[in-house]
Amino acid sequence: MALCKKPTTGMRDILPEEMQIRDYCIRVIKETYGQFGFTSIETPCVENIANLTSRQGGDNEKLIFKILKRGEKLDVAQALTEEDVVDGGLRYDLTVPLVRYYSNNAAQLPSPFKALQMGNVWRAERPQRGRFRQFMQCDIDILGEPSNLAEIELILATTTTLGRLGFQGFEIRINDREILKAMAAYSGFPEVSYDSVFITLDKMDKIGLEGVEKELLENGFEKACTEKYLDLYQGFARAEDGLAYLEEKLAGVLDPTVTRNLREIMDSVEATKAADFRMIFDAALVRGMSYYTGTIFEVAIAGLGVSCGGGGRYDKMVGKFTGNDVPACGFSIGFERIVMLLLESGFQIPGRPRRIAYLVEKGVAGEKLCEVIAKAQKAREDGNQVLVVRMNKNKKFQKEQLTAEGYQEFAEFYREALKN
Repeated sequence: MALCKKPTTGMRDILPEEMQIRDYCIRVIKETYGQFGFTSIETPCVENIANLTSRQGGDNEKLIFKILKRGEKLDVAQALTEEDVVDGGLRYDLTVPLVRYYSNNAAQLPSPFKALQMGNVWRAERPQRGRFRQFMQCDIDILGEPSNLAEIELILATTTTLGRLGFQGFEIRINDREILKAMAAYSGFPEVSYDSVFITLDKMDKIGLEGVEKELLENGFEKACTEKYLDLYQGFARAEDGLAYLEEKLAGVLDPTVTRNLREIMDSVEATKAADFRMIFDAALVRGMSYYTGTIFEVAIAGLGVSCGGGGRYDKMVGKFTGNDVPACGFSIGFERIVMLLLESGFQIPGRPRRIAYLVEKGVAGEKLCEVIAKAQKAREDGNQVLVVRMNKNKKFQKEQLTAEGYQEFAEFYREALKN
């Protein structure tokens, strides 16, 4: 039987040029986050299916790659429901595994705990530009810090990292779930329908106000509630200070400490930032995960058309595992989209060592070959990257290929003499 030459649909192989960019990004990310006190951890790629389907992952729970039970546990003939044959799944994000990890190991961890995770996740979704069914996530989280110091540190760490990767002029959009709830309450939507309203609102940047209005009405919401909500949003969009406008309109519905908290986060970040970006309050920012309880934020990079990272506060999630709530907040960089943008821009890794290719004629052997390898070893000790390969018959084409891979210098070794 012939082997299939293509990887699983929606997944891909990564070629050397991209892998070099990915390795560089990983180094910068880990070094920068380390300077902010974040500690690397690792969790398994497979989680118990009950953890993954706990109704905290929003629509991502519909995209789980599920794993059948094994051996005697798998009895297909007697199975009545999916739960009878499935006991695990590939993680769809890193937050659910982190919360399970923290719940199991909290007694051995510092408080607050600043965690850094980088690893692949899997979602059975339609592949798109910058997103495949297997992709790497890069998360930082702070557990045990109830104040907005967590949000400030997360935003500064993430934006500093993006700045060091060469990104400029991007935006951090910020909102609070309490503001979303207050806007829905002010407009007269029933509380049980908030999540449905937010799912539609989250499409604002894709379908616009008219699209949001149409979808809300099609979902059965009253025209009066829909119009009142859209009038409120349009007033916010026109206001010079949108946050102050909502403070006034939502007085008596929204706790004023929520807006004060947002202002403090935004002002603190703007006053101390180390990268070129803007903080923007966005009353239509929702974030799809239902586990968010307070502040939410996203990264927007010009020309990408979709977010390039995001996160927020999820103070109730640990309690689902332990029965005791723990304040928690996290930020995830869109690693795959960042790598894609760097590749498309022709990004060159700074500080890369000299790359030298030693082309060795096939007849070079024995002591002469050892002499060549010794020269390569000495050049490597001097900080160079040296490739030693046999010389092809078509030396010109071989050099062209090596040049495309980034090799800048060549040394040719023959049986009789050395040619540079």
